[in-house]
Order: sequence, then C-alpha cells, then structure tokens
Amino acid sequence: MDVNTTRFGVVDVDDTRLITFPAGLLGFTAYKTYALLQPDANGAFLWLQSVESPELAFVVTDPTLWVQGYEVPIRREQMQEIGLESLDDAQIFVIVNRHGLSLTVNVQGPLVVNAAGRRGMQVVLAEKRWTTRHEIVQVETPVQAASA
Repeated sequence: MDVNTTRFGVVDVDDTRLITFPAGLLGFTAYKTYALLQPDANGAFLWLQSVESPELAFVVTDPTLWVQGYEVPIRREQMQEIGLESLDDAQIFVIVNRHGLSLTVNVQGPLVVNAAGRRGMQVVLAEKRWTTRHEIVQVETPVQAASA
C-alpha cells in the first residue's frame, strides 16, 4: 500500500505494518489506521504514520528500552476490544516528544497493539508514578555560528 507522508514522501508499506486503532488515539479520534515505519533497522525509534492524514505522525519507541520494569496493566475487556488473548502477544509503544532540551515519552498513555491482529488502543494509566513527560534523553543545544 502506498502511504503519503509529509516527512518521507510516498512510502510503500507492507500490509503487515498497518495498525488499526478502532477508537483512534487521544486527541486524534478521527484517524484510525496507521503505518508503523522503521527508518533505521538498528534504531530505537519508529514512526507511527497516519494513513488518512499525511501530516499526522508520531515518533514511538518501546518503553522497556528506557524504563526499567515498565508494565501496562490492561483489563480483560480492553484485551477483547483489540482481539488480544494474552499480554505476551502485545507490543507496547509510547509516544516520544521533545520538551525543552529533553526527549520525553508518555508512559502514562501507552499504545497496546495486538501484534498478530494489528489492532491497537491507547490506554491511560492511573498510577501516579507514570507521567506524560518521562525524560529519556537530553538533547544538546544547537551550536550558533559566530558572526564575523
């Protein structure tokens, strides 16, 4: 399938890389289908690109790479919504943002994806220890050229 993107142009995406979020994502409920793009085979970051809107894309990552012991409690009815039999069959992603001089991840609102059925949902965790801005990396300040 060809997917139009503002960042990468037209990308040919295998159907196995498409994920449907029946309820959409928080703040973006009108957009249901996304392509999971992996620009670098060795990289820790992926793009979750909307199939319906070329401008809508999120950088995502596996939270266990950044947060030791991170687990997502999910209720049985939530699992049924996305056809998930066991949490072992789930892929968990978190959305990455830049906040000031840091890259942060939203560990309070993870994306749970049924890897086999390619259906997902965004879960909101109520535990106070999780935040929408968990810092994972400091970003260097850009170097300014000196004027002559």
